Formats: sequence, structure tokens, C-alpha cells
Amino acid sequence: MRKIAVLTDSACDIPVDLQEKYGIDILPFTITLDGKSYVERQDFTFDEYYQMLREAKGTPSTAHITSIRFCEQFCKYLDEGYTDVLYVSINSTGSATYDAARMGIDMLAEERPGHQLRIHLVDSHTYSFIYGWPVCEAARLLRNGAELEYVMDMLNDRFSRAEVVLSAFSLKVMKKSGRVSAAAAFAGELLGLRPVISLIDGESKVEAKVRGDANVPPALIKYVQSRVDHIDEDFEYMIACTDIPAVEDLIKACKKAFGHAPLHVFKLGAAVASNTGPDTIAIAYLGKPRR
Repeated sequence: MRKIAVLTDSACDIPVDLQEKYGIDILPFTITLDGKSYVERQDFTFDEYYQMLREAKGTPSTAHITSIRFCEQFCKYLDEGYTDVLYVSINSTGSATYDAARMGIDMLAEERPGHQLRIHLVDSHTYSFIYGWPVCEAARLLRNGAELEYVMDMLNDRFSRAEVVLSAFSLKVMKKSGRVSAAAAFAGELLGLRPVISLIDGESKVEAKVRGDANVPPALIKYVQSRVDHIDEDFEYMIACTDIPAVEDLIKACKKAFGHAPLHVFKLGAAVASNTGPDTIAIAYLGKPRR
């Protein structure tokens, strides 16, 4: 009989209660800010990190999870009698973590020659709870007896359709990281312009710019409507945010536009907020299959 471990990394932003409910293992990223290193999910809360970002003088950096750490985790599963590991990773084009997991598999073969542990890697091609929630669903299905191959097909289908549209109310972090040019950030702050940014298969693109905070929710909703053929009561969407009040306006506007409440409202963790900044709202949804 198969004994299957479900593993992911801390950029998944799975709340602790769901992690414990579904028995999911999460390897944390290390975040360095102003010369000090922190372990995500251990050294601060989400809200504490947003404030740290607002007060920071420098640009945060995120270290990928190493192949050694993966090998150690795989050895642990072997010792505990697991037959299979399902690892769902942060977008592989935005982090070396997926490749480190592959190297961890090779290291395990050297560390434990002839081992029988089957390790299955799934690239989410996205970030945050956009892959965290499907990981929870995968763990639930496996617990209820679903075949691993069926679960992996489900994950790959969702990740082939997952899309995000977001806006940052402060461009400080994006400017420092180079994701928005200093000139564009300056103009945005001076004129009160807010970028509407799509995130699809790990690639970000500025789709539009709107003037004023109040125009952000309608712009995000308009973009979603342009990407989805039909919106009805089965349309699934989630709202991502930091600790800014604007999220309440987005929730209200989405309920009116889509006819029902979001599946989840979740906060962005440190690994993601280090790139978007501490003043961000977003809509995550399923678009058309791309693979």
C-alpha cells in the first residue's frame, strides 16, 4: 500500500490551520533584509513582514531551498516508510528551487543507493496560495484514496489555467528590485498612477495604468473579464492581499461583478511580498488552458 507525503515550499502561503488539517510538509525560504536573515513562517507573521518592508532601507532577497535540504527531507521520508513524495514547487522560472529538488533526487540516489522512494515533482508555474490551495486539494484527495496519477493530472490542469492580475499601491519594492523602472515608479508616484500587472506562467506584464486608488478594483475586474469566456456561479476566483484596506473594496466589487464571493481571501507571504511590495491586491482565477 502506498504511503504518500505531500511536500511544498513556503511561497505557497498555505495557512497553518490548513497545513495541519491536510498534513502538508512545507520547506521554508530564507529572506534577507537589511543585512539580516529570516526564516519564512518562523521568524515573523505576514503583517510583521509588511511593516518590515515598509521600513527597510534596502531590497529584500530570497534564497532558494538547497538540494541538500531536499535530500535531507527525502531521507526523512525514507526512514519513515513513505513510498512516494509529491512535491509541488514555486514557479521554476522565478526560482532555482525546482531545479534544487531535482538535484536533491540525484543526491538521494548517492546517499541511499537502491532506495525505493518515488519522488514526483510538479512545477506550479505560479506563486502564493494560487498553488497552495490546489496543494491542499491534492492532499485531501490523496487522503480520501484518490490515485496519485489522477491528483497530478488535476494539479497540472489547474496550473495550466492559473492566472493572476494585481496592482501595487506603492512601487518602492518593485522599483528597488528592478521590476518597475525608477522612471516609471517616479511618474506613477507623482501622478498617482497604479499599474495593472498580469502574472501568467511566471511572466509579469504591465497591462494598463489607472489613476487613483479607487479605480484599481474596476481595472482588475475588467482584465479578468477579458480573459474568461463565461462567468457564472461556477467561476472560481480568489483574492490576494497584504494588510491594506483597499482589499475590502476589491471584495465588494468582485461580489457584484462575478455574482458570488471569492473562494478564498488570502495574504501574500514574505517570498511573494518581497517582489510585489507590502501594498498589493490581486485576483487569482482560472483562465483558458495553455498546455
